[in-house]
Amino acid sequence: MPQPIKVTDCMHRNPLTISAQDNLVNAISIIVENKLTGLTVTDGHGHVVGVLSELDCIQAVLTSLYNEGDPEHVLVEDAMNEDVNACTEDDSIVEVAQAMVSTRQRRRPVVREGRLVGQVSSNNILWALMEYSRRKVHHSGAR
Repeated sequence: MPQPIKVTDCMHRNPLTISAQDNLVNAISIIVENKLTGLTVTDGHGHVVGVLSELDCIQAVLTSLYNEGDPEHVLVEDAMNEDVNACTEDDSIVEVAQAMVSTRQRRRPVVREGRLVGQVSSNNILWALMEYSRRKVHHSGAR
């Protein structure tokens, strides 16, 4: 049977990132313009310090508006989630897919020694799972 595909086989290298000190409106612009579901938040050394999802942005804007504030003054660090579920390049896509489903997260930063080296999205994982499935069916039919 073929080996499960590793994250390195399907991850997006050099994903767009944002700083925790950046303005939330700028982050939202990046997310919308690039049709992303979120961004990985990194420090000046490329270490992952959080993730910012579309839903995090919506919540922060609603909170600001509800409190009669201005979303223009909200920082990424005020909206991001610091509880990061990352994976490594060598992780199995099957295991990452199961973890993504259980946490209902659509993307995972890919890290090496704490530094961001890529990102894997639910779309990447879906493609990789289908490729794995095709290889498995092809391999078992070739007996």
